[in-house]
Amino acid sequence: MTETQQKYTVTAALIYANGPIHIGHLAGCYIPADIYVRYLRSKGADVAFISGTDEHGVPITVKARKEGKTPQQVVDFYYEQIKKSFTDFGISFDIYSRTSNQSHHKVSQEIFTTMYNKGYFDEEVSEQYFDEVAQQFLADRYIVGECPTCANPNAYGDQCEKCGSTLSPTELKNPRSTLSGSKPVMKSTKNWYLPLDRMQPEIEKYVNSHKEWKTNVFGQCQSWLKDGLRPRAMTRDLDWGISVPLPDTDGKVLYVWFDAPIGYITFTQEWAAQNGKNWEDYWKNEDTKLVHFIGKDNIVFHCIIFPAMLMAEGSYILPDNVPAQEFMNLEGDKISTSRNWAVWLHEYLEEFPNKQDVLRYALSANMPESKDNDFTWKDFQTKNNSELVAIYGNFVNRAVVLTHKFFEGKVPARGELTDYDKETLATLAEFPSKIGDSVENYRFREALANMMDLARLGNKYLAETEPWKVIKEDPARVETIMNIALQIAANLAILSEPFLPFTSEKLRTQLGVSSVTWSEAGGADLLATGTQIGEASLLFEKIEDDVIEKQVKKLQESKRLNELENMKVPALKENIQFDDFAKLDIRIGTILEAEKLPKSDKLLKFLIDDGFEKRIILSGIAKHYSPEEMIGKQVTFIANLAPRKMMGIESNGMILMAEDRDGSLALLQPNKKVWNGGTVS
Repeated sequence: MTETQQKYTVTAALIYANGPIHIGHLAGCYIPADIYVRYLRSKGADVAFISGTDEHGVPITVKARKEGKTPQQVVDFYYEQIKKSFTDFGISFDIYSRTSNQSHHKVSQEIFTTMYNKGYFDEEVSEQYFDEVAQQFLADRYIVGECPTCANPNAYGDQCEKCGSTLSPTELKNPRSTLSGSKPVMKSTKNWYLPLDRMQPEIEKYVNSHKEWKTNVFGQCQSWLKDGLRPRAMTRDLDWGISVPLPDTDGKVLYVWFDAPIGYITFTQEWAAQNGKNWEDYWKNEDTKLVHFIGKDNIVFHCIIFPAMLMAEGSYILPDNVPAQEFMNLEGDKISTSRNWAVWLHEYLEEFPNKQDVLRYALSANMPESKDNDFTWKDFQTKNNSELVAIYGNFVNRAVVLTHKFFEGKVPARGELTDYDKETLATLAEFPSKIGDSVENYRFREALANMMDLARLGNKYLAETEPWKVIKEDPARVETIMNIALQIAANLAILSEPFLPFTSEKLRTQLGVSSVTWSEAGGADLLATGTQIGEASLLFEKIEDDVIEKQVKKLQESKRLNELENMKVPALKENIQFDDFAKLDIRIGTILEAEKLPKSDKLLKFLIDDGFEKRIILSGIAKHYSPEEMIGKQVTFIANLAPRKMMGIESNGMILMAEDRDGSLALLQPNKKVWNGGTVS
């Protein structure tokens, strides 16, 4: 089968429409998928690149409840935000759709019904947690309690975000409902289970036929199979999702991991209808290659559960490969949306305009292909300044500038070749297959490194041939040198397109390269003699330290605010009698004078009109208020506190303040001006 006949269905994970896209999502699935698809297209393959938002399931309802919105309002907002972010970032989906579409509901119900009619579901009654106050069965995320592994008091019913343990609700100690805060009870409910245990031989045969899968993927599948597959409920007791297409099933919906992967099929149908194609060519043709790009937390669903569903339905192809990535961490810590420890794509695009390829490059170079990896802003800066600017950009700029300087911006003719020229051109010819082989085997970091080696080849060629020196004694030789340098640059424009699409487009425009066909790359005649090339313009700009420091401080502030958010209110002190309180003489006074004590960084000295006389009070608030801003303010103070000497000055009273969770102090003041000496009771 020729490459132009080969069809590919490439999917990228459906993300929950309950929050923005962050760099962990990009590195884990969307950038590798986009590199792969762009490469296939340049090879002439027939590709359907499919993705969208997953708009059902508990995370949506949790977000809606938290924001005081309906689930539909939540998914409508985030679908648009996510879709725009992907478009602006250059992820080249053929379609980016959503599972809330009625067409998706219809197909999901049809597949469920087909499997049901073929006897693939077992009806089972089980005990599940029920909130008697809210009168609702509780999905895993609606239950919190103490983690049995690390004692985190706020672990979810499916996972502890502190230690990462996978849990079931019944494992939690002291469980409570997030809906009402009450302790849930166990109650019987009926659901429909996919008998993965009985299907294990067929699933095992399928998995074992793909020993070429990445080690992390194949190994996780083998671990599940070794433990023995167990039946898994394909329905849930929820009020948000796709209703179960069976009689007497009010209040039950399809399990989100049943309907979500079906979205790949329904979105393909949607795209095919819009483009005059037959969707079945991409899902029911045995010659079509189905590839799922996902993160490691979705391996079991894409390698075992979804294939089991397709086997049961009976008419679909199974995934050929599932090149799952590991996790991308951030500045040495796990990315967490709940802690706001993330670099959000929509914010990056606003703060780094026209620098999409810099982030694509930094994430691709550190892609977590076989183990978790780390993104740091310092490395991001280094990747830009020391590689994109100093290697890729430097080579192209030198080639273009010298061509304009020596030959009025026209591609000179290539004359007699030296051995070094021939060696360079032979090396150039190897790059398309070398890069392509890495991409086809899902080794994207290796492919990116090979692409950058082409830029290094260009820099090395110019450095070795020194056209700026040779021009004085042998202009004809320089014509050949610059022709070869420009041919390398033209090849770079084609071969970098899967990785740096925005840069590739700029470079193709600058050089007048119209094609991005992979088969044409590697040649030395991409630019015809006499072709007028554009003026030199920088493809990349240096990123300064202050820009990076701003991003680091932004993360530190996120961490600080999150820590404050999780701080507990101080415990109440022991009860006192009314007579104890009545002994305090709390009054209102006006500050007449204020000054900072020379030998103290905490104390301010105040002269206060208390209605009877003027008194001096010292207060340790210098880090929170300046003397100037305190003058004229009315304050609340204890008037009958025994005098106390501080810094050799007698203080007669105590100004009352409230401490916020971040340690800052706020004055306790009357909400309107009152007379000095007025009592607080």
